[in-house]
Amino acid sequence: MKKPPQCACCGNKPAVGRGPYRRGFLSKLLALALGALALAVPAVVGLISALNPLRVKGQGGRFFRVTSLDALPEDGTPRRFPIIADRKDAWTLFPNQPIGSVFLRRTGPSEVKALAVICPHAGCFIDFDAKAGGFLCPCHMAHFDLDGKRTDEQSQSPRDMDPLEEVEIRDKRDVYVKFQRFQTGTPQRIVEA
Repeated sequence: MKKPPQCACCGNKPAVGRGPYRRGFLSKLLALALGALALAVPAVVGLISALNPLRVKGQGGRFFRVTSLDALPEDGTPRRFPIIADRKDAWTLFPNQPIGSVFLRRTGPSEVKALAVICPHAGCFIDFDAKAGGFLCPCHMAHFDLDGKRTDEQSQSPRDMDPLEEVEIRDKRDVYVKFQRFQTGTPQRIVEA
């Protein structure tokens, strides 16, 4: 039988777990940990990017300053105004971008009504027809009165124009509207998320 190697300095048998085998184990363990860390960083970044839309709140459903009360004709003629807000796309910020539009019309000294400009039928932009005294969807020729109600019984539009019910006059001059988008093609008014 062969004798196990002895230590050169003291003549004893080497202890188990010492020597080159132990160093090789630690270097493999360290390499495994660094490899896991290298894979974890892009995995976490990818997960955060994928879940980002759940974390970021949309622009809809917020109050926006649209115009001043003085900019609205006192005779109740509707005017179209853009909704301006900062848009963020991934890491890029686009300040002061139009994100939608609304029709506003004065119905009293300090009372304003707001209607969405998107047709409930197919999503076309509705125009105000001053000659007809109401609104017109140029895509399917649907007519709406000043309150947004359909004037034609045979209209292809599944519902009346969508009112934006929350309008505030702040500081007795600034018109704020709670801007929302609605699903098209349905008879029910459903707010998009």
